[in-house]
Amino acid sequence: MVRKVAVLTSGGDAPGMNAALRAVVRAAIYRDWNVVGIRRGYAGLLEEDYLPLFRRSVGGIIHRGGTMLRTARSPEFKEPIRQKQALDFLERINVDGLIVIGGDGSLQGAASLSAQGLPTVTIPATIDNDMAGTEDTIGFDTAVNTIVHAVNAIRDTAFSHERIAVIEVMGRSRGHLALTAAAACGAEAVLVPELPVSMDALVERLQTCRYNGKHDGIVIVAEGAAKGADVSQAISERTAFEPSVTVLGYIQRGGAPSAHDSILASRLGAAAVTALEGNDTAHLIASRAQNIVAVPYAELSQTKRELDMELYQLVHELSM
Repeated sequence: MVRKVAVLTSGGDAPGMNAALRAVVRAAIYRDWNVVGIRRGYAGLLEEDYLPLFRRSVGGIIHRGGTMLRTARSPEFKEPIRQKQALDFLERINVDGLIVIGGDGSLQGAASLSAQGLPTVTIPATIDNDMAGTEDTIGFDTAVNTIVHAVNAIRDTAFSHERIAVIEVMGRSRGHLALTAAAACGAEAVLVPELPVSMDALVERLQTCRYNGKHDGIVIVAEGAAKGADVSQAISERTAFEPSVTVLGYIQRGGAPSAHDSILASRLGAAAVTALEGNDTAHLIASRAQNIVAVPYAELSQTKRELDMELYQLVHELSM
């Protein structure tokens, strides 16, 4: 039976992490559990850096971006000796279960601890929305809206000066963020890591747009597909367009969560506590078809979610 639960946020921050933390703490206290927060993710487990959390500890944070527990990337946690160190620490402070809020790397850490006997569940939180087993992750909707807001502002200038605006967004290995933003803002082209596109093909596409009467446009580039500056240079050298380039950077990870992300985070956080209560441990708390479900770690053999090819084709068809 769970009496004391620990919660941590790990990896890259995502808008809505605080909302998930709030839900975890209050749902656990509702069940008369004690809650401790681990600062700076898995690094905090190794440094034994924690604090007790109460209802008021998480008051006024649902609308805040980032994470009040702070976060860090901890590659050293892959070492078995470090995992044993963390387990010994949690046992000493009488923790019965661990809730991890983060992306793929965070899930792998939780799965390793679970395999060694600690009940864990993982709440998916990453702006990349690239985790297998879930259709939605905390922070994705906010990041898409942040990109679209920026693109709409840049488009005004692109139209006024008859330019192609090249906008580089996050996405080292997956292009869900770039593709969804491209669909939402009506981009003329999108470059994603999963589907390499030659500069020749991109230039030909933009030339066709010009032939069809377009004098400006938007090209969204996931950072893992190409560098925005290189794309801009290719357009400048091979077309009559005058391109501009904008790298959006960390603005995509910050800011208050959208209503969608706040609600999703609250549902996932409460469901994580319910899963621990019902001994549904070693699970990812996922969103599928608007339902919250618990997916066993063992079923997540595919580590990344596949790109939505129907959406990719839609962007291609509608942008000309």
